[in-house]
Amino acid sequence: MTDPNAQSPDPNLPPTPPQQPAQPVAAAPLTPEQDIQWGSFAHLGGILGFLPALIIWLVFKDRGSFTNTEGKEALNFQITLLFGYVISYILVFLLIGAILIWVVWILGVVFSIIAFLQAKDGKHYRYPFAIRLIK
Repeated sequence: MTDPNAQSPDPNLPPTPPQQPAQPVAAAPLTPEQDIQWGSFAHLGGILGFLPALIIWLVFKDRGSFTNTEGKEALNFQITLLFGYVISYILVFLLIGAILIWVVWILGVVFSIIAFLQAKDGKHYRYPFAIRLIK
């Protein structure tokens, strides 16, 4: 059924051109406080694994230079720990791997907290050992 109250378009008016799709809007840059906050969260997320550092770096790398630098550093450290876990699991068959798994986990937690505490004050932190895969 059609609506009897609907008005038909005026035949004297030219047809309206089709609307262009909206262009994506670039995200606003982070304020200095937000930049420091997300950069420090990239380090603290290392307690949970490499995904928080990866997500924070991918989302905020173009919005703040501090977050870009600290996110890369945290991600490189988490990738290094991932290599440590893989080696530890391989060495489980030699019984030394079970101890190494705990050592890698403790190092990850301790250095992630140290890095978070440095980064939250706006200071860049460089891990004492990390394979720098992401430059």
